[in-house]
Amino acid sequence: MSCELLLRETALRFPRYASEGASITKLQKGGSDRSFYRIRIGDGDSLILVEYGESRPENALYAPLAEFLRKLGVRVPRIYGHEPKRGLLWMEDLGDRDLWAYRALPWEERRRLYFAALHEVFLLHANAPPRVEGIVLQPPFTCDLYAWEQSYFFENCLGRFFQGEGQTLRRLAKEPALREIAERLSLFPRRLVHRDFQSQNVLVRDGEVYLIDFQGMRPGLASYDLASLLFDPYVALSADRRAELKEYYASLWKASGRSMPEDLTEAFDSVAMQRLMQALGAYGYLGLVRGKKEFLRYIPVAMRLLAEVLGRIPGLEPLLAYVENLASVR
Repeated sequence: MSCELLLRETALRFPRYASEGASITKLQKGGSDRSFYRIRIGDGDSLILVEYGESRPENALYAPLAEFLRKLGVRVPRIYGHEPKRGLLWMEDLGDRDLWAYRALPWEERRRLYFAALHEVFLLHANAPPRVEGIVLQPPFTCDLYAWEQSYFFENCLGRFFQGEGQTLRRLAKEPALREIAERLSLFPRRLVHRDFQSQNVLVRDGEVYLIDFQGMRPGLASYDLASLLFDPYVALSADRRAELKEYYASLWKASGRSMPEDLTEAFDSVAMQRLMQALGAYGYLGLVRGKKEFLRYIPVAMRLLAEVLGRIPGLEPLLAYVENLASVR
């Protein structure tokens, strides 16, 4: 739909945007298959309009999930209007500053924002029921999904990006420890997780943080969200800062009087491996198949983080050596 038509649709739903001074600007938004627009009246009110197609059904879940999260006390954008049959969503404009935008500031200034982000996702982990009434969520994390993440990494990162030799990659992909990790992680109790909890999906406005891009929410492990933020290749936090953030997240469970999820202590490195493999697969796919080359620059950082994690997982020494070699030459 053209910008002119989108502006007209907005004016029909929100008459104050029928002003001659109303403007529409298309925004750039990472690897999303959605189109984002800012509609503004002069220098005053503004909102965000999202246009999405039918290729990814989860996009239609954004509005109902936003309302669900708000009821849990999680800060998310307010939804102003939604027409799922037409793939149009109007929501609160929280600005363009995400957690990633603060990456150059001293840690003393960023710490509070990271703590706040962890508090928001903790509210989801701790308070959400196992099912969301009236909403069909994305399929839960299972052994098959963990195995798919591993295959995604081998195919799109090691194969497509690094051009690894096929026989070598097939041998590494069949390491028994990888299947054992997928099977073991699938046995931990699941709770609702964001699924893509990283620095570019946390907006900051007036010192408060808000979660976005939660349409992929599904039953999984709390440690997956935690690892997504702590091992975020977009920012690459130091080991000391990761340890500090992990300790803070654990303190939230302790302060709540609830038992911390077992996967946070018993399987965190394995979950971090899974998340990094998923991210690396996505970078390779988005960069080389979808033509979004900007994602390729994060592969070297993510490979170094993956090597660090693999070094703490027994049984994956051959894969560790392979990843370390690639990480050292890129």
